[in-house]
Amino acid sequence: MTAKVLSVSLIGLEAVPIEVEVDISSGLPGMTIVGLPDKAVEESKERVRSAIKNSNAIFPNKRITINLAPADIRKEGPNFDLPIAIGILAASGQIKLPDEKQLFLGELSLDGGVRKVDGVISAAILAKETGIKEFYLPKENSTEASLIFGFDIYPAETLDQLVLHFKNEVIISPQKGTPIEDYLKREGKFENDMSLIAGHEQAKRALEIAAAGGHNILLFGTPGSGKTLLAKAFSTILPRMKNEEVLEVTKIHSTVGVLSNDRPLVCQRPFRAPHHTASSVSIVGGGTWPKPGEISLAHRGVIFMDEFPEFPRSVLEALRQPLEEGQVTVSRAQGSLNFPARFILVAAQNPCPCGYLGDEKRECLCSPSQIINYRKRISGPILDRIDIHIEVPNVKFKKLKNAGDGESSKEIRRRVEKARKMQTMRFLGLDIKTNAEMTIREIKKFCQVDTETEKLLENALDNLGMSARAYHRTLKLARTISDLENSKNIKSEHTAEALSYRPKEQKIFA
Repeated sequence: MTAKVLSVSLIGLEAVPIEVEVDISSGLPGMTIVGLPDKAVEESKERVRSAIKNSNAIFPNKRITINLAPADIRKEGPNFDLPIAIGILAASGQIKLPDEKQLFLGELSLDGGVRKVDGVISAAILAKETGIKEFYLPKENSTEASLIFGFDIYPAETLDQLVLHFKNEVIISPQKGTPIEDYLKREGKFENDMSLIAGHEQAKRALEIAAAGGHNILLFGTPGSGKTLLAKAFSTILPRMKNEEVLEVTKIHSTVGVLSNDRPLVCQRPFRAPHHTASSVSIVGGGTWPKPGEISLAHRGVIFMDEFPEFPRSVLEALRQPLEEGQVTVSRAQGSLNFPARFILVAAQNPCPCGYLGDEKRECLCSPSQIINYRKRISGPILDRIDIHIEVPNVKFKKLKNAGDGESSKEIRRRVEKARKMQTMRFLGLDIKTNAEMTIREIKKFCQVDTETEKLLENALDNLGMSARAYHRTLKLARTISDLENSKNIKSEHTAEALSYRPKEQKIFA
């Protein structure tokens, strides 16, 4: 007898339908899995055998052939345990599957328990697009799948429970969907608030501009000046995510497997802070079968790279494409995959290896050659892709004792969201959300300046040695500053402020 069960396989962030075909025939007892399975799929034979035996069902003592079609797509992970077991039970006549289109996904334990798997959001989206009527999956993943409407979700704790369900002895009630808005209402409070940071008015202003336009920012200063604290508080002033952004981000986190059933949705903008010893694969993404890295997990949010020059040169150079294009392409012999990576980079660094170059109270112990080598760790092209460079000086005692009296994150966020609304209206119909994403075509259309501002930019281009990229990024930054001022036109003062955030070598290293 034969049976066919539908499941999915993940390729990057996308789910593709996989048909699990089971054939039971006479011959020497054994189980064979074909269709380009990896080691985890091969090992499912033993998990499925034990799970069926421990679920009050009979494992057929015959020749069992399982084909995962289409055969040219690589199948990996334990996701196929449940569909294989259901296929064997259906082919052996122990259960009868209904006529409706069904999707099965789940890992099995030896005692027949159904365990959590990754990529359920992608599978649920595919189920909706392909007209699936019933989705059977682990109970731990059910809340995650309930974010997508259009089909019935059946959460299963054990294989035995599913067997009884298909025998109409114990019916599993379908789980109701939960609107995304219900989760967004539960948005928690932030631990770090801008009002708790004493002083640093210039740095806070720079962070507000970065949040309003989606611009990358570099914070530099001596150790203990407050760079890390400012970076952590930065996410509190970012605008709330829209529904489509929530699903987009949650899909990435689901694929990597960092979601829990208690928190099946990423409601707040991601904040990722990888250590400077992290490899390029962990940051950018990759592996034999590529998975998203830290920059993709930070999509629509923030990636904070403290001790920026201490990161390996390969990691810093690998950031070029995502900083420019908002996505990263991972190429392997089997093919290439694109992962979204539209994040705001917040980098922090000291002025020298010891950290005290230019400090008023402590003496720098670094030699000129050490400072030069430290400076060379970050290449010009990377610095050119960072729109805002701002110094974070040490705070005086008088300001430190007044911590908590400053402007709150809620007030700053209100201005940021107002500026973002202007950008939403400006880019209506375009695949752009922020000023930082503008290409040259949009810059020419939306960043026109008057004669006075043109002269200011011309002088800056001649005297500061700005590249063409830096010139365009300055215009985008000036556009954001004008949005915060609720100005339709870019004025000379907006451009002057944007130019003040360009890197000045003597300011950083002298």
